[in-house]
Amino acid sequence: MSGPVLLPGDDGYDAERIGYQTLVAHRPAVVVGATGAEDVRLAVEFAAAHALPVAVQATGHSAHPAADGGVLVTTGRMAGVRVDPVARTARIEAGVRWQQVLEATVPHGLAPLNGSAPGVGAVSYTLGGGLGLLARRYGWAADHVRSIDLVTAEGKAVTVTAESDPELFWALRGGRDNFGVVTGMEIGLFPVTRLYGGGLYFPGERAREVLEAYRDWTRTVPDETTSSIALVPLPPRPSLPEAIRGRYVVHVRIAHLGTAAHGEELVAPLRALGPRLLDTVADMPYARCGAIHGDPPFPMGYVADNVLLREFGEDTADLVLDLLGPAAPVTAIVEIRHLGGALAAQPAVPNAVGHRDAAYLLGVLSRVGEGDDPAGFTAAHDRLLTALAPLTAGRALNFLYGADARTVRAAYEEDDYRRLRALKAAHDPHNRFRGNHNIPPASS
Repeated sequence: MSGPVLLPGDDGYDAERIGYQTLVAHRPAVVVGATGAEDVRLAVEFAAAHALPVAVQATGHSAHPAADGGVLVTTGRMAGVRVDPVARTARIEAGVRWQQVLEATVPHGLAPLNGSAPGVGAVSYTLGGGLGLLARRYGWAADHVRSIDLVTAEGKAVTVTAESDPELFWALRGGRDNFGVVTGMEIGLFPVTRLYGGGLYFPGERAREVLEAYRDWTRTVPDETTSSIALVPLPPRPSLPEAIRGRYVVHVRIAHLGTAAHGEELVAPLRALGPRLLDTVADMPYARCGAIHGDPPFPMGYVADNVLLREFGEDTADLVLDLLGPAAPVTAIVEIRHLGGALAAQPAVPNAVGHRDAAYLLGVLSRVGEGDDPAGFTAAHDRLLTALAPLTAGRALNFLYGADARTVRAAYEEDDYRRLRALKAAHDPHNRFRGNHNIPPASS
């Protein structure tokens, strides 16, 4: 091993196993801080020899059930990025964060299909689908993967492409880490240098009006516009602008790929709703795209869930506000992301990302502080998601936290899930890779 190998009680063990999501902490028998593909291969080989499960962690944002008693491979030291500006591709290692990809691609006038938070791990995000700021124009990040470097359950390092193994390549893009440990991948880049984007912040007491206006607005926008709306109880943090500090806000997030003039026309109906607490929507370099959502960069504990909606119904705003709005007894962030556009299209090389016909994604997240009972937040989330069941198409894998097998299954179409289980049985029959959003092999 080139990287550290840590056991419980060793100096650095705790720091190595805890990620961004502090509510779910792995307690593995062994932590391997991999520095490259060979370290990963040796770790998986060791786990196979001792019949131990394997889990992988880059940044630990999208936490799954804790991996206890097995081998945890952390990939944060694998941070290489290599850009080919002519081919418009980037080769990224397993622990790379989107901010590192942006820093490497922006000087070439190119952009990746990153998400709203630059601190998220790029590989795990992409393997789970990848719903980004340019999604309605270019589709899921998984749709634009060219090749994947993988360590299999037997500890063998291979490169998987649509030509070398079309079935496994299909499964990896959407099935995350169920079929091996991905040590790197080649992704497509796009000629994007700027966008018209930012946030419109309205006071919480106008939530119903703004939610309904946003619903109507999304029915009119072109595919070049990707957006979401969030109900956010903001803390009184000094780093926040004074106008929104400590307030409950309705935050409309906008990323438009057209000209600034066209963007102004598109956003005008939302601005016409009246006074805003803050308006940051303007022409911006793509390098600053992380400012649109303003996701917190520091670790925290939270519980969260999501549903994919076939439509934003006439009573959806009422349900959200009645069950998790400003007056609800449980504090939560509720975000509704507009889907459609290129997200609904099948890619040239198909993959396992499911429910492409969904029109919106509704996510709920509650921060869990010291002394809080996570079960109370989860119960409140469940009440809203149950009420939305008639409109629900399924779940989005990357927004599942601590999910059980039944919930993971909801992220896929029925035929695709059966196909994934069959492939799992072929590539990982002992379910070695199960410290994750697990897809059990067909024989289990």
